Amino acid sequence: MGMKTKIALGAVVGIVVIGAVSANAGDSDTGSADKGASASADRQPGGAKDAGAAAGADAGEGKEKAEKAKKKASQAEQFKAFVEENGTAQEKEAVSHVTKVQGADEQNDILDTADVYTDFTGGIMGEGTGPAKLIASAFADWKQSENGLVTVYDADGELLGNGQF
Repeated sequence: MGMKTKIALGAVVGIVVIGAVSANAGDSDTGSADKGASASADRQPGGAKDAGAAAGADAGEGKEKAEKAKKKASQAEQFKAFVEENGTAQEKEAVSHVTKVQGADEQNDILDTADVYTDFTGGIMGEGTGPAKLIASAFADWKQSENGLVTVYDADGELLGNGQF
């Protein structure tokens, strides 16, 4: 096979892959037929949707508010809330020193990394080495990944410890 044929074949494969990805990017809707049926049932008095709409609206609004509050909270606040609810006394004490968490919301199970910053000082020889292992352990309880690494840093950005999650 000649060089021009290989280039042309590679270009065709690339275009097909891009087309497949872009076609699947907009498939989050269920379709127009489904939307029309539910809209007409909502407009009709005494329709099947009216009875459940009033009861489900309150529950739906509560869930939406909880989701918005969860998204507004920083990763560090979410982590602290999880440990406060599920952690041991030692983990709660260690996590109370967390000031910032980065990379916890972006996971792909290939190579996930997260950074946890604390207010400890002194680096690897300082007071935060022991609590760093507890923080890494609590982080592994909070987030799961097939290939994740969490790194805990002190106030100066020096490494305190790390662990898998």
